[in-house]
Amino acid sequence: MDMSEDGINTEEYPTEIHDYLAAFEKSLGSVDEMLKTMMSLSRSELLQKLEPLEQAKMDLVSVYTLNSMFWVYLATQGINPKEHPVKQELERIRTYMNKVKEIADKKKASKLDKGAASRFVRNALWEPNAENEHTSKTPAKGKKRKMD
Repeated sequence: MDMSEDGINTEEYPTEIHDYLAAFEKSLGSVDEMLKTMMSLSRSELLQKLEPLEQAKMDLVSVYTLNSMFWVYLATQGINPKEHPVKQELERIRTYMNKVKEIADKKKASKLDKGAASRFVRNALWEPNAENEHTSKTPAKGKKRKMD
């Protein structure tokens, strides 16, 4: 039996896919760690620590992950997941994920302070008037004041 350095038996599958399988195994390990972290708290404890928008994100990611795992399960059973209702469910979840993202983006967008904006524009624009044309608060360039 030929074992690779990863501890995977390479005689059971074509060697061309070894890198893909190693990456898949690493990804599964990451998912396992994430699930252990999520499962360490009860759902209600976890949701209490989150804002409503974050709660929605967590729910959507959870249901998307579950449906994605079902997609993979169908593929491993020889069933084409593209022809299964799980495809429509994933699309529906993606639609809601986009809606939540739009809401989050709007929330992050800076709000316009109309009063500050009008003061900024008013002060940034120079308006000549009779007083400003004859007197200046700063000496003209090229002229130096004589100190006594």
